[in-house]
Amino acid sequence: MSYRRLFIWVEGGDDLRFFDRIIKPMLKGKYDLVEVRSYAKLRKEKISSFLKSIKSMKAGYIYVTDINDSPCITARKQEILDEVKNVDENRIVVVIKEIEGWYLAGLGIRQCKDLGICTLNSTDKITKEQFDGLIPREFYSRINFMLEILNCFSISVAKQKNRSFKYFTEECDKGISGRVSTGR
Repeated sequence: MSYRRLFIWVEGGDDLRFFDRIIKPMLKGKYDLVEVRSYAKLRKEKISSFLKSIKSMKAGYIYVTDINDSPCITARKQEILDEVKNVDENRIVVVIKEIEGWYLAGLGIRQCKDLGICTLNSTDKITKEQFDGLIPREFYSRINFMLEILNCFSISVAKQKNRSFKYFTEECDKGISGRVSTGR
C-alpha cells in the first residue's frame, strides 16, 4: 500500500485552528499524513509552486476558501482559478458563507446555553461580523471563544446546521484523495 498524504490549504488562523481540531482527526485513518497549511500570507506564485510540488509527489490536496461576496460557488471557484496557477477546480472547496458558520454549526442547544449565545438553526449565512457580535463579554478574546466552541463541537450537529460543512464531511467519508467538489 502506498504512502498517502493530504495537504489542506486554508486561508488564515481561524480556518487553520478549525481544520486542525475538527477535520484532521476525521481524516486520520484515510491518510498516513494530513497537513493543514495557511495560504493567507503567501504570494500567489508561492502557493502555485507548492501545488505543483504536491502534484509531483502524487499527494492529494484541498484548497479551501470562503464564498465571501461571490454570487455562487462557481463564481468563487473561477476567482481562485484566475488568481492561483496549478490549482485544480475539483480540489477547491467553498465554505458557505465563512468559516465562522462552521464553528457555530457544531453547537447544540445545551452548548449554546453553556456559552451564553442564542441557538441557531442554520449557520449557512453567518458572517465574521455576525459571529463577532455573538461573543459573550466573559471571553477575553475571539480566539478564546473559538477554542471553547471547538472543545464542545459536535460533527453530527454541524452537519444538520450547515450545508457546506455537511457536504465536506460526506466527501471526507468517501475519501477525498482523488476528487473534491463542492457540488452544492
